[in-house]
Amino acid sequence: QVTAKTAFLFILPQYNVSVPTADGELVQYHYGLKDLVTILFYIFIAIILHAVVQEYALDKINRRLHLSKVKHSKFNESGQLVAFHLTSVIWCLYVVVTEGYISNPRSLWENYPHVYLPFQVKFFYLCQLAYWLHALPELYFQKVRKEEIPRQLRCIALYLVHITGAYLLNLTRLGLILLLLQYLAEFFFHMARLVYFTDENNEKLFNVWAVVFVVTRLFTLTLYILVIGFGLPRVENQALDPERGNFFSFLFNNILFRMSVLLLVCLFQASVMWRFIHFQLRRWREYWNEQSSRKRAAAGAKQQAKPLKRDSGYHENGVVKAENGTSPRTKKLKSP
Repeated sequence: QVTAKTAFLFILPQYNVSVPTADGELVQYHYGLKDLVTILFYIFIAIILHAVVQEYALDKINRRLHLSKVKHSKFNESGQLVAFHLTSVIWCLYVVVTEGYISNPRSLWENYPHVYLPFQVKFFYLCQLAYWLHALPELYFQKVRKEEIPRQLRCIALYLVHITGAYLLNLTRLGLILLLLQYLAEFFFHMARLVYFTDENNEKLFNVWAVVFVVTRLFTLTLYILVIGFGLPRVENQALDPERGNFFSFLFNNILFRMSVLLLVCLFQASVMWRFIHFQLRRWREYWNEQSSRKRAAAGAKQQAKPLKRDSGYHENGVVKAENGTSPRTKKLKSP
């Protein structure tokens, strides 16, 4: 019985409370220090699943493709993220639909702070934190190249800050929608990279990713403006109350603070779009350079394939000889 309680501490979310509702009581959860133990357990689970995907899927495909070391590393990275993003998109979509966050957008800010979470929402956040924390030791296990480590560390840090901030500041509902949009765009990007590594002439999925990326950025910006600009300022309880999880809703009554936050969000999204546009221009420039080089190579091959015009004979020591070795000139017949 003692071991069972200890096992539950690692496996199941802690801090459950019974919240009275119109239909009876509903079991919900809030966060605490014991969540670190649960996250640690699922970090090991994520490392095991990472190794299974690598061993039984990615390594077998790599042996058939015979990729270079650089492409091999990028293929493994995209393969792992495709599996993770696909799972997260399906799971996150199921959560936001069943909890009614999409059908009722007002629920993103109504009754803030959202201190008590349903089981599936808290478990989703714990697993997300465990995955991105497991990515840190995987940099060593996967022997990632030194020049790639700073980029991957920035990506891991951004995800951890976003997920941890939404979890601790009781903005879990908004965080779920933002994660769904981000993971959807990332899934198409890494899927396009996998297809490109198998066939370098196939770049159609990059075009699909470009469309999905722009649409998700627009939805993300709209969601920020809706929640920060219009939703949180209308929350009834505007007093600072850290014990009840109300950290900063009172700040959104100040229009200067609200506009400053929205300006920072817009600048961040603009920088993301600028990098995206720069990437697309570089890709199109490389594509057109490749097409022009192919056309020049094809034109040169056609010129070489044309037969050269020759005289009726060939030159030998400055004298034109016939093909049979005789002179092409007409011989004078001797008179009999």
